[in-house]
Amino acid sequence: MSFIQSLSLQNFRCYESAKITAIHKGLIVLCGPNGAGKTNLLEAVSLLTPGRGLRNAANDEIQKRDSVNGWAIASNIDTLGADVQIGTGFDTLANKRTIKINGVVAKSQMALSDYLSCLWLTPQMDRLFLDSAGGRRRFFDKLVFTFDSSHAGRVTRYENAMASRSKLLREGQMDKVWLKSLESQMAQTGVAVAAARLEFASRLQKACDMARQEEEGWFPKARLFIQGTVEELLQKMPAVEVEELFAYQLEQSRERDSQNGGAATGVHKSDLVVRYAAKDMAADQCSTGEQKALLIGIVLAHARLMHGERGAPPVLLLDEVAAHLDEHRRAALFELLHELGGQVWMTGTDVSLFSPAKNKAQFWGVESAQIRAK
Repeated sequence: MSFIQSLSLQNFRCYESAKITAIHKGLIVLCGPNGAGKTNLLEAVSLLTPGRGLRNAANDEIQKRDSVNGWAIASNIDTLGADVQIGTGFDTLANKRTIKINGVVAKSQMALSDYLSCLWLTPQMDRLFLDSAGGRRRFFDKLVFTFDSSHAGRVTRYENAMASRSKLLREGQMDKVWLKSLESQMAQTGVAVAAARLEFASRLQKACDMARQEEEGWFPKARLFIQGTVEELLQKMPAVEVEELFAYQLEQSRERDSQNGGAATGVHKSDLVVRYAAKDMAADQCSTGEQKALLIGIVLAHARLMHGERGAPPVLLLDEVAAHLDEHRRAALFELLHELGGQVWMTGTDVSLFSPAKNKAQFWGVESAQIRAK
């Protein structure tokens, strides 16, 4: 099991300098008024894993205003009983993010995945089932990535090939050899992305189905489906045939894609479809409370799956998770999170919302970018 023991920030968002030490490995509660800097702390933790963090922010957006030096995060992580020092930050001269592990510069962000896995829920994700397919797709790809670190690379290669193809088509450069090469790369990586999504959806569904009956009463069981042309074809024919068909479709859609941009079909258009199992109802037709409960249920199932297969759940970052849950559901959530045994960071403006966890959690007060133990 990996958990964060200390966290230091420099020139990060609202923090000029801040440090938390002796962090517990279980439930962590950050309480304080809106704008105090609670979510910024969760974002800092999320940046100890590959990617752009829970806000998907650019490096210069994270930088504290009027600060000359780049932002920096340092953390001591306990991973399987060994202490690992992780540092990441923005090198303003090189205009890029850097990673250090035990003082040694890492070749890429992917090195972080060897030490820590994070999964998060934010208030913006409460509309996940109502918003665009892109948001749901990115959410599910994040779930896949925590188990298969190569998945992010496949998605990136696919998107880069599609962007290069779009640029050629937009500029009218109909170099057939070059286009065919890019379309072949899109087909190969796209099929690999789709296969990973389908395989993980099956595993995650089994984890959802394993929820105890009492848990299902608070956080309804979900039925999960990946909806997309490539994913549907993969369930009917061999992968090599799907690659050939996908490449052919891309070739046939060049003229249309030159006008509309992107590609008419592909894994960049796939969607995560969720249904409330007991009611056989689409998630977007459920009440606001039911949608949030479904989403929490999926995250809990994912954590159980990771615990079962990797021996430990991911670090969970739950921003304002208790705000719209009734007291009984809050108590049930805290108990389930405690049972998982992993580190869970939660934020809230009202400390009383976390009273059921008062004997299970470590509490920190956050106000005006200052952090103190409570």
